[in-house]
Amino acid sequence: MKQQGAVENKCESFIITIIIYYIFFVLRSKGGDFINAELDCYRALVGFLSEVLGDDTEIILHDVTDLEHSVVAISKTNLSGRKLGAPVTNLMLKMLKEGRSKNKSYITNYEGVAKDGTVLRSSTFFIRNTQDDIIGMLCINSDYRKMERVIAYLSQFVGVQRPIEKKKEKPPAVEHLSPSIEDLAKESIKEIVGGVNIPPERMSQEERIEIIEKLNENGIFLLKGIVSIVAQELCTSEASIYRYLSKVKKVQES
Repeated sequence: MKQQGAVENKCESFIITIIIYYIFFVLRSKGGDFINAELDCYRALVGFLSEVLGDDTEIILHDVTDLEHSVVAISKTNLSGRKLGAPVTNLMLKMLKEGRSKNKSYITNYEGVAKDGTVLRSSTFFIRNTQDDIIGMLCINSDYRKMERVIAYLSQFVGVQRPIEKKKEKPPAVEHLSPSIEDLAKESIKEIVGGVNIPPERMSQEERIEIIEKLNENGIFLLKGIVSIVAQELCTSEASIYRYLSKVKKVQES
């Protein structure tokens, strides 16, 4: 009887553990109400800034302790098409990988591109803990197209010609506001492969290693589960991606 009771207690403990893991990981991946306690005070700031800045501005709070599901709060105005549980952006991954954010409190007025191609003016504030580690990011993305149309109309109305700007090549997008890690991986690979001008299925091993090296520099492999997506996009196996990544790291360490 004692042995039976002990077995029942173990089974009960095991079931409770499974339930806890299910609640945390499954609901978190679906944008559940889990958030780092140190970031909780910033949640109200998302709604406040959204009401102050209006309908053409999106406010997003990221928890970088969970890069794959970093979006933990988002304003009612949604310009990027992301939802709760969406991943961190390519720019943030690159900054975290390179450590470029160590001496910065924020970055402002850079270009962000939503999945539908909308170009936004973006700014990010880094949230740190008492050890000065970045634990979150508060991001502001603004759509200035209405303002530009108003300026153009007023200039025409008062008879003022806007200065003619010299034609410049459009710089590459700084930040992709991807709604999922699949989209983030595809956009990152597309950006790099576009410069090579060779379709993935025709790439040599050396060319694939070069792509892996650039993806690693951009911090894409900080994301869990990203290897299978990269393998699919580069038309190769997961084992090959791990092998290429190992070679890249050995060269960097030597």
